Amino acid sequence: MKRRPAVASFFYSGTKQSLLEEIRRCFLSPHGPGELPERPMTSGEPVPVLISPHAGYMYSGPVAAHGYLELSKKKRPKTVVVVGPNHYGIGTDVSLYPGGYWSTPLGDIEIDRELVGRLASSSDIFSLDELSHKEEHSIEVQVPFVQFVFGENIKFVPICMLDQSREAALEVGRALAAVIESPEEFAVIASSDFTHYEPHEEATRRDMAVISRILELDVDGFYSTMKTEYATLCGYGPIAAIIHYSRLKSYTKSKLLKYATSGDTGGDRSSVVGYASISFSR
Repeated sequence: MKRRPAVASFFYSGTKQSLLEEIRRCFLSPHGPGELPERPMTSGEPVPVLISPHAGYMYSGPVAAHGYLELSKKKRPKTVVVVGPNHYGIGTDVSLYPGGYWSTPLGDIEIDRELVGRLASSSDIFSLDELSHKEEHSIEVQVPFVQFVFGENIKFVPICMLDQSREAALEVGRALAAVIESPEEFAVIASSDFTHYEPHEEATRRDMAVISRILELDVDGFYSTMKTEYATLCGYGPIAAIIHYSRLKSYTKSKLLKYATSGDTGGDRSSVVGYASISFSR
């Protein structure tokens, strides 16, 4: 079973060489970290939990690169878990991709069927479902960055959340924490963009109010601030899930690695989307 890319040549380059060059440009962009990941990784510190954006690479790629550079400096995990929102409203409430491989122009990445099975057995909230993932870009756009940083022989678990309620997010976070007994062997990533289609200054104001709650690992405050500030995050459920996971696993040192909008990276500040890379570490 192989999931073919849905947004190659649209959100990111569709051939291997052009995609490698595009990712390098993200790292070296004025809005990126300004350096490329080093391999092999030598640090013994566990990788942080990460929030990463998922727009087209020309807009959000430099912001995403800040988070992936942080991952590259730590101990290499055996599996990367990406929790993303369901933009298309198809499939099940919270979906695990059952098995096989996901394909990108950089090659195939294998689904960690053992972890998928353990998660599915740990909570009724999960369904094994391919349909939820068929067109969804929020998880897919993370995969080439994962392959670029970690190379081959890394496994992958995609979790797609149609139900982004507080209750669903807490249960996903709880299940991840219960099943992942050795968190240093797993990189957990929430995929989300921030406020959509507001002027640059207004989007930034709303997003910074929300980010302050995220940095405090405050799930309730995060949901309430989104509501009061009209901050239109698309992946708020995945963010809340990994906040809860981080708390349960004592990843309580939070850091805003980079915030920018599409106005910063694309030039038009009249109607922007906000992007943030945020890490949680021990």
